[in-house]
Amino acid sequence: MSESTSILKLMSWLSPVFPTGGFAYSAGLEQAVATGHVADLPSLRDWVSAQISHGGLWNDAVLMSEAHRHAADPEKIAELADLAIALCAANERLRETQDQGTSFLQAAAHWIDQAKLPGQGTPLCVAVGVAAGLEKIDRQLSIAAYLHAFVSNQLQCAIRLSVTGQNGAADLLARLEPVIADCAGRAAVATLDDIGSSAFIADTMAMRHETLEPRLFLS
Repeated sequence: MSESTSILKLMSWLSPVFPTGGFAYSAGLEQAVATGHVADLPSLRDWVSAQISHGGLWNDAVLMSEAHRHAADPEKIAELADLAIALCAANERLRETQDQGTSFLQAAAHWIDQAKLPGQGTPLCVAVGVAAGLEKIDRQLSIAAYLHAFVSNQLQCAIRLSVTGQNGAADLLARLEPVIADCAGRAAVATLDDIGSSAFIADTMAMRHETLEPRLFLS
């Protein structure tokens, strides 16, 4: 597969047009804004960076790397899916990753034989890792694209929550590229022994969001 074909597939799979429902989820950012943890561009940058480097997104990246590596092994993928579910720190995080994973796999069947894909309820990071692995798309590139899609979604949420405007979001997207690249590079060679999270405030915000009213997002 040519590099351009790989990039096009990743752009399609991680596009806002793809029915993963990412537009409906803030991954706890809405609660962080409501409680004042995120109030401006610097705090938004810290919030997103922490999740990528030290939080749930780092774990996602490692799990995605392993799913990519073992894409053709259904038993191993089932184990990774169970681990990803166990690592969800809040009910909303669980719903977010499973609903998005299910939607992703349904749409990915337009590219890949559905019989080769894992079943419904597979967490998003594992689902994307399997699809990229089966299509033999470069592991590090796939992880970077996954993380970039998360960052883009967080910035769209921040715009809707009036933390920043489009120009500020574009500025942060540029500034976060090195963070994304560093995480993707480390995750591409990581193993399950490297899993671990210390972004406790982000986990707490995800838990507290379950009772936030009114709210714009499902997480």
